[in-house]
Amino acid sequence: MRFFGSRRDGGSADRPTGRDEGRTPVRRHDDADEASDLDEQELRERVESVLLRVAAGARGTSGPARGDRGPVPTALSHDRVVAWLERSGFSYFADSDGDLGGLWHGRLFYFLVLGERDEVLQVRGQWHRQATIERLEELLEVCNAWNADHICPKTYTRVRDDGGVVVCAETTVDVEHGVTDDQLEQLLQCGLMTGSMFFDSLDAEYPDPLQEAP
Repeated sequence: MRFFGSRRDGGSADRPTGRDEGRTPVRRHDDADEASDLDEQELRERVESVLLRVAAGARGTSGPARGDRGPVPTALSHDRVVAWLERSGFSYFADSDGDLGGLWHGRLFYFLVLGERDEVLQVRGQWHRQATIERLEELLEVCNAWNADHICPKTYTRVRDDGGVVVCAETTVDVEHGVTDDQLEQLLQCGLMTGSMFFDSLDAEYPDPLQEAP
């Protein structure tokens, strides 16, 4: 499952390094096809369910260990994201900032641990195609329409220094009170799948002429 190049300070998120461009994670099972098997309503319900469980877990962590109530949420960390990637059998890279990245359905994504106390998880992706500046207004309309109808991901555009327009999607969750391994996995999966659904909708809106017979 795969990722997107960005800087923690909101810099040029669309600019992978030469090293990053050559690193393609290997998919060792069929999870990469799962997003295409979910209809939009089912995915919406799944996202809502995950967020509610994380919130419920946060409310339950102020006292002692919960015994038979299940795993106790623990602090988010970069190492826990790495451990999930390893357990899932994915190849990945770390950029010069230590951010974890790779490809998912041909799009670049990053898994970021943000915040002053590493309490924020973000899955951020970038569409694999670039538009001209003349397309900026209509792409903004596409992003705004998606944001009005969907919980996540948040979608937006970036204009590069050369005038090219890239389209991004990100899912951000505050897990200040901790997260279990199961919750972390579901949040990461939801970020990837919902981002892929948005990019699939862009592919449908702007078909690649090279994919069609002349």
